[in-house]
Amino acid sequence: MSGEGRDGGGAAKLNAQAKHELLAKMRAANEAAGRNRSERASVAGVLSARAPTKFIDLPEYRRVELQRSASAAIGVSNPFFRHHDRAAGATTEINGRELLNFASYDYLDTNTSPQVASAAREAIERYGLSASASRLVAGERPIHAQLEANLASIYGVEAAVCFVSGYLTNVTTIGCLMGPRDLVIHDEFIHNSALAGIKQSGAARRLFRHNDVKDLEEVLRTVVGDFRRILVVAEGIYSMDGDVVDLPALVDLRSRYGFWLMIDEAHSLGVLGSTGKGSFEHFGIDAADVDIWMGTLSKATSSCGGYVAGSQALIDILKAEAGGFVYSVGLAPVLAAAANESLNILRSEPSRVAKLHHNGSRFLEYAKSAGLNTGRSQGYSVVPVLVGDSLRAVQLSHDLLEDGINVLPIIYPAIPEGTARLRFFMTSRHTDDQLALAVEATARRLKKLETRNFGLASLNIDQMMQFSALMQDVATSK
Repeated sequence: MSGEGRDGGGAAKLNAQAKHELLAKMRAANEAAGRNRSERASVAGVLSARAPTKFIDLPEYRRVELQRSASAAIGVSNPFFRHHDRAAGATTEINGRELLNFASYDYLDTNTSPQVASAAREAIERYGLSASASRLVAGERPIHAQLEANLASIYGVEAAVCFVSGYLTNVTTIGCLMGPRDLVIHDEFIHNSALAGIKQSGAARRLFRHNDVKDLEEVLRTVVGDFRRILVVAEGIYSMDGDVVDLPALVDLRSRYGFWLMIDEAHSLGVLGSTGKGSFEHFGIDAADVDIWMGTLSKATSSCGGYVAGSQALIDILKAEAGGFVYSVGLAPVLAAAANESLNILRSEPSRVAKLHHNGSRFLEYAKSAGLNTGRSQGYSVVPVLVGDSLRAVQLSHDLLEDGINVLPIIYPAIPEGTARLRFFMTSRHTDDQLALAVEATARRLKKLETRNFGLASLNIDQMMQFSALMQDVATSK
């Protein structure tokens, strides 16, 4: 006993000495850094005091003001930020009016499902509203594991991990896996979140022409061997155009060039495939042939957040290294429960997927018969109606709102001028009559605008100068 006491005392003294030495080194380093800062300041001279820049003086705020003044001069009000007074699905309510709704992502009509609402209420009663901490420390709940196991099962892969934001999922996943010695090659129409992730990673970036696998191969031929890691990113269904990725060709290239393949399934889960599992089911491809399956929980699963599914090693890396997971609060249990129950509905009610397929196909058929330009859309979750002129697209959205139809424009600078459109999102709840009514009203209203030559070309000189100033300011600031 006495020997153990003596040894313990000696160890304590050594630990104390080590701590003392470490603190001394840290203080010395801080003092040296302080001296260096003082020396640099004396060489540079004393800086004059300055006031912080006001946000109102920033060029970013000037763009906002220009947009407002241009809208006022042209006489077209802002079509965005419309207030919905209740849950939005196939229909909605805005300013007390019942409207047909084609502006929400409730593809499988689960947003108002009693089954999903019940699961959400149970989660609130059991867990409260928030995870209240990062999942690494005190934010882990059983419902997180259930949701991730459900997602992994749908894809037939080893594991999955959920994040609090779909946007964050792309940013933090790409930022975690890629670095300055790596290369990311992406479809030219990839979502902004992927571009933000590439920028954060410091990786080199190349793009290939939209859905053009031959062009991707040309890029690969010029860069293979020059980088440590190569990641190719594409989307299952492209949210602006409604067309589907050429997944078989991408998988073939992956087998020959050895890159990682990442597919963003935000608008594909619950949509593509006979049972809505996504693009791999749509093409009959083994999901393991794609390295990273990414998606959001805010579309077919009527919740909020994002996920990555893939190998256990991939998920272990993200749970340990991805800043958006490690340093962010865990997904709210109520959101996890809602998404999980929506996935259960996806599994148990494939008729919803079949009805969505019917509605998308029927809307596309009606639109083409009416002479509307639907671009590349293949008639699944997204069907755009191309208008071309941004001003005309905004006015068409307002006109349709008067007719009781809520659909939003996509305009410059989100897309190039000349490609403006209205984007129609389908749900399994829409009826054939609602689809026909929306197409008829769109064709009729657009024809009137075209007959009037309403658009940028119809502006007078003062209005055109206002609009040109706006466009130039936005373009030079990109």
